[in-house]
Amino acid sequence: MSSERQDEPTTLANETTTRSDDSVKRVAIYALILLITFLLGFGPMWMAARSRARERDSAQASLRVSGLQNSLANAAIDARRGEYEPARQAASEFFTTLQTEIDRGPASVFSELQQSSLRSLFDTRDETITLLARSDPASAERLSDLYVKYRAAIGK
Repeated sequence: MSSERQDEPTTLANETTTRSDDSVKRVAIYALILLITFLLGFGPMWMAARSRARERDSAQASLRVSGLQNSLANAAIDARRGEYEPARQAASEFFTTLQTEIDRGPASVFSELQQSSLRSLFDTRDETITLLARSDPASAERLSDLYVKYRAAIGK
């Protein structure tokens, strides 16, 4: 009998160890299933987010190009109407923003070819701003020419 009693604690210890091993395996399997489920949901969401980020970046680039065009068009219209100070401010804003965009280099919304064409617009910058500051009616024609050159440079 004493040998039977000695075997009982080892049998109970073995059963407890086996149960605890089974429960650890079960928890590991559940964790693995949960991880796989998470990754199955995360992958498509990540791809959709990247796609939307590219669309957003494209829209922002287009907006910067349009904003430049609008500020130059506003300057030309204001100069035609004889409102030279708002025209001067809009033209100055156009040249400053254009210079900033070109200085961005490869990160610019403009290609290298467009950037080289747009650099030629700076040749008449000081003269155009001076004409506007003097309220010279010739500045309206100059701004209109700049607008046409800008559109030709960006390909619109």
